[in-house]
Amino acid sequence: MPDNIAVKSIADLPAQVSVSPRSAAESRARYFNTGNAFNVQLPPVPNMVFMDEPRKALSDASPTGLIPCDVSHLMQCPFPATSPLVLAYYGRILGDEELRTDFVASGAVYYVIKGKGVTESGDERIEWDVGDVFVTPGDACQIHKAIDEPAVLWIVTNEPQLAFEHLQVPRAGSAPTDVVHYPSDEIDRQIDLIYKVGRGDDIAGSALIFSSSKQEGSRNVLPTLTVAMNSLPAGVAQRPHRHNSVAISLIIQGENCFSMIDGERKDWAPWATTITPPVSVHSHHNHGEEQAKFLIVQDGGIYYHARAMGFEFIDD
Repeated sequence: MPDNIAVKSIADLPAQVSVSPRSAAESRARYFNTGNAFNVQLPPVPNMVFMDEPRKALSDASPTGLIPCDVSHLMQCPFPATSPLVLAYYGRILGDEELRTDFVASGAVYYVIKGKGVTESGDERIEWDVGDVFVTPGDACQIHKAIDEPAVLWIVTNEPQLAFEHLQVPRAGSAPTDVVHYPSDEIDRQIDLIYKVGRGDDIAGSALIFSSSKQEGSRNVLPTLTVAMNSLPAGVAQRPHRHNSVAISLIIQGENCFSMIDGERKDWAPWATTITPPVSVHSHHNHGEEQAKFLIVQDGGIYYHARAMGFEFIDD
């Protein structure tokens, strides 16, 4: 910076460079300070509900393809993103057609909203139906085929995480997950077990957490992604709480249900994707007459690893 340019504070300084670099490596150096590069303020993760995307995915007029829930423009992310580290899609597959996915991700999580079909990933093949959850590794492409009638999948990946680091897919055989399948009847059985055993008020809700033999130690489905089927009985509200991870949720079942996010009511809609921003105080409320169900994907694994989840109840 020239000596004749005056600023009132180090916060006003632009990036500084070497006065007389002696190599190309030195010329690439940039210098900031605690005024202009500490506690950097970025656009927040939006508190919102995606409704047009599921409507399009379930429309008879829509072709086979992916429909992203992309709010990267709101967060100033240079890549598609639902949150800084997570990207959600709706995938529509017409009857007897195929959808190929080849995500630049560690892996992908799927929920079957409609229809039945098969997925091939590498040398593995699984058959899926409505209500199933499955996971595929990022070191192989997948071919998804709907059987007879159109199928709709909800798909979540950590593509933004890899894009942020300019990383590529894992090399063959090194993905942090295998193909993992959670059939709907087994999911229901596991949820029933949770309610049969019961819990104390110090436990945040009655959620079924999905993991696998490869990720059993982390209790996640991917090193950075946690996946849970949350449920809420009729007339029940979940205690207000907050945590540092974002929550991307698919509303599966929940008429007359809503969330409170930092004092703002957010009504649920069938098959909508919702974003609960990190650190926000939130609670979920079931004013309906049946059990509510919503599938939640969080970037919780990265906060658990950093010892920084910051979970706490916020009671009035």
